[in-house]
Amino acid sequence: MKYLIAGLGNIGPEYENTRHNIGFRVLDAFAKASNLVFTDNRYGATCSCRLKNRELILLKPSTFMNLSGNAVRYWLNKENIPLENLLVVVDDLSLPFGGLRMKERGSHAGHNGLRNIQDLIGENYPRLRFGIGCNFSQGQQIHYVLGNFTEEENEKLPERIETACEMIKSFCLAGIRNTMNLFNKKKL
Repeated sequence: MKYLIAGLGNIGPEYENTRHNIGFRVLDAFAKASNLVFTDNRYGATCSCRLKNRELILLKPSTFMNLSGNAVRYWLNKENIPLENLLVVVDDLSLPFGGLRMKERGSHAGHNGLRNIQDLIGENYPRLRFGIGCNFSQGQQIHYVLGNFTEEENEKLPERIETACEMIKSFCLAGIRNTMNLFNKKKL
């Protein structure tokens, strides 16, 4: 059984530590813990691993955030992976910093990466939402999501990223409903 785990972000060193790139950071941590190395492929950097009897393909799209759907659709088709075995890891302004919520499906909620994925494959795919908070003034959203985490947030990030990695494993091994029941109710 194959799974595609797509972490959303923007390529390039200027975006590396931004809030918008938390999907990349979660996948980087997952890969590092499994001694995996990403290689550049069509539409993104990928690596794969086995988790019990499941194959996980990790994808960091190289299409920039607003065109993430091209990479996700390509890899789903290339690897013949059903939508229910796709998990998109994405930043979320509506959750407080470090909040983690898994959802079976849903709208894009104004997120341009999710909007593009929805335009190309629909909205019936699982996603792991990683809260980045919304501590910005009106009209400053773009600067906020493309800004770096605060020093205090950076101190808490490793534990939250580790929990996100555990949620990915649980999604693949125990299923989305069990994972939602186990993790979505946890408080920070």
